[in-house]
Amino acid sequence: MSDGKIIAVIGATGAQGGGLCEAILNDSKGGFRCRAITRDPGKDKAKALASRGAEVVAADLDNVESLERAFAGAHGAFCVTNFWEHFSAAKETQQAKNLAAATRAAGVKHVIWSTLEDTRALMSPDDTRMPMLQGNYRVPHFDAKADADAAFDPASTTYLVTSFYWDNLYAFGLAPRKGEDGTYSWAFPMDDKRVAGIAAEDIGQIAYGIFKAGPAYLGQRVGIASEFLTIEQMGAQLSKALGIGPIAYQSVSADAYRGFGFPGADEMGNMLQVYRDFEAEVVGARDPQLSRRLHPGLLTFEQFLAKHKDKIPTSQP
Repeated sequence: MSDGKIIAVIGATGAQGGGLCEAILNDSKGGFRCRAITRDPGKDKAKALASRGAEVVAADLDNVESLERAFAGAHGAFCVTNFWEHFSAAKETQQAKNLAAATRAAGVKHVIWSTLEDTRALMSPDDTRMPMLQGNYRVPHFDAKADADAAFDPASTTYLVTSFYWDNLYAFGLAPRKGEDGTYSWAFPMDDKRVAGIAAEDIGQIAYGIFKAGPAYLGQRVGIASEFLTIEQMGAQLSKALGIGPIAYQSVSADAYRGFGFPGADEMGNMLQVYRDFEAEVVGARDPQLSRRLHPGLLTFEQFLAKHKDKIPTSQP
């Protein structure tokens, strides 16, 4: 790993960045070196990356100077933010702007910015079908990233438009729940509309494909997904993979979902309502065929379940 262009990876111990680090480290002849950026180089995941040959560097998204140091000498940088760490759209936008400023200062030649679309553009400000959140957002973790897009230099940036993580089934508690009678059910405000989904680990793998492609995707918005599936289709595959029998799907209103009370329920309710009400726009912005060309090993939902089914809870208290 001593030779090759340095790719500095934000969120190296997380889902998206971790997938990119894996891709770089597993391709010793790919011409790239992995610089894993994390707030805590002492954590186990960071140590594991170091043991495999990654250069582990400390930096904080709230500290531009630390980011400039982390990006120094890097050819490429993968930039991602985590709304769910703090639930603040304003903080997420500022962190993204810090990343953009640091990549410019360090002279990074190819930046991949993991972003999402601005859902406010899909409806007029006076549209009452869903509430505004945090003052000025429809779906804060989408819109905050979109607000930061302009901070990145399009001459050196690929805008990677990601999709719903299938990992949310276990990471966000969205798996079907077992009732007292032993049957399973789940509720979403999705009717029969499709979700654009992907395994989080594959986002980093696709990013690696973009870095390998060189300048071809500079200035481009690249929308990625593996499959477009309805909740019914996901439930049927889950049922088979987990061996738990049929999963009853309750199609609830978005207002009901926003009222479920778990942390981020209003945010998730608005997001799922966007998926439902603007299915054509959301699905149309993402290209599974291109995603698979960039990463031929892209997991289908069935393959994702086979790989990760042990993480998905099949019983609740």
